[in-house]
Amino acid sequence: MILDSSVAIAAERRGETVQVFLHGVIETASDQKAALSAVGVVELIHGIHRADTPERRARREAFVEELFATVAIYPLTTDIAKLAGNPDTEQQRGVVIPFADLLIGATALSFGYSLLTVNPRHFERVPGLSVIQL
Repeated sequence: MILDSSVAIAAERRGETVQVFLHGVIETASDQKAALSAVGVVELIHGIHRADTPERRARREAFVEELFATVAIYPLTTDIAKLAGNPDTEQQRGVVIPFADLLIGATALSFGYSLLTVNPRHFERVPGLSVIQL
C-alpha cells in the first residue's frame, strides 16, 4: 500500500517511532507492505523545513529519514504521470483533486495498491483506487 504523507505526519506528531507507526499500519491494513510515493517524500521533506523550532525540525528529520530507510519509495514515472494527467482519473467534471494527492493516488493505482490516509476525501474521488482511512 502507498502511505499518504498525512499518516506519517500524524504519527510523528504523536511522538511514535517509525517501528510503532509501521506496526500500526500493518494492523490497520491487513498485513500489506507499506511504501511511499516520491511525491509523498517531497511533502515530508517540506514539512521538515517548515518546522517552527530547531527541536521539532530535528525530530521530524530523524523520523522521516528512518521512514525512508525502512519502506520502499516509488518514483514518479511516465506511466504514473500519464495516469494522473488523464481527466478520467478525476471521477467527475468540475472536481479538482489537489495535484500532489492526484500524483500519490495515481502511484497507488498504477501498482494496484491501496492508499492509506488520514484524510480520504480527495483520494476517494479517484476511480478504482482503494482508500483506507487510518
